[in-house]
Amino acid sequence: MNKSSKAHIGLLVLILLFVFSCQKKQEANTDTIIEGKATIYVDESVFPIIEDEQAVFETEYKAKLYLVSQSENEIVNALLMDSAKIAVLTRELSAQEIKAFKAKKIYPRTTPFAIDAVAFIRNKTAKDTLMVMSDVVDFVNGKTFPNIKGLVFDNANSSTVRYLSKVLGISFVNQKNIFSLKTNEQVIKYMANNVGMVGIIGINWIFQPPLELQEFVDKVDVLSVQDKNKLEYFFPTQDNLAMGKYPLARRLYIINCQGYSGLGMGFASFLGGERGQRIILKSGLVPERTPSRKIMIRNTITKDKN
Repeated sequence: MNKSSKAHIGLLVLILLFVFSCQKKQEANTDTIIEGKATIYVDESVFPIIEDEQAVFETEYKAKLYLVSQSENEIVNALLMDSAKIAVLTRELSAQEIKAFKAKKIYPRTTPFAIDAVAFIRNKTAKDTLMVMSDVVDFVNGKTFPNIKGLVFDNANSSTVRYLSKVLGISFVNQKNIFSLKTNEQVIKYMANNVGMVGIIGINWIFQPPLELQEFVDKVDVLSVQDKNKLEYFFPTQDNLAMGKYPLARRLYIINCQGYSGLGMGFASFLGGERGQRIILKSGLVPERTPSRKIMIRNTITKDKN
């Protein structure tokens, strides 16, 4: 076989490999912006609101979204390992994480869509509905308080642990009387049956609990929080979150690493659009953009008939 024949065979093999890879890519990318199937990894602390958004999105489009509830660390690792392509998180990707994606020719698209909050909860029988953030720092550093026997987080790898550690400037790892379960639901159930402990959860689980969890939610109180070096206490109401008064407010983001115009882009547009933002507003969280209101002006006033 001469060199020319070998070159032609080599070229043919390269062409076949290229065509095959393109075909496999087309087969894999079966979803479009409004049709098909996609898996979305969701931070467990904000899972209820994404379930609501999913239900409406699926009724409006020929789409099926599979939601996977995990801790923040698990989701970020899944994104970096390419086992997840779409994720809902309570933070943006770090510069180091973005650099790792770009090294693989992946350019994540991040869309903010709501403001959520980390909340402290107690058993209702405690009758103490206030929490001072400096007391949390002192408690972690070894000071005792008659109304705090321990702090209970949802998960050691959760966004609530990471966020509160950042805000307070302390570590909760391997600290005395600091406990973690697995989910926000477990924290609420535990607090409903135990007095003296303080739970830390995403407020969305209080605003929109599953029906089977409501009886446990009714047995806990959400605490008003006093920020460090401040005098006033603020409850995580929608107004206080919107005005930036509640000290533990945080933004929610959908991160799309699909790399093409698929359901990740479509669901992100839906979350940030008129319909998705109305669902956020109704949930008790704060939408990234205030949905518009239509006002009808009439030239005449008509009385209702009796």
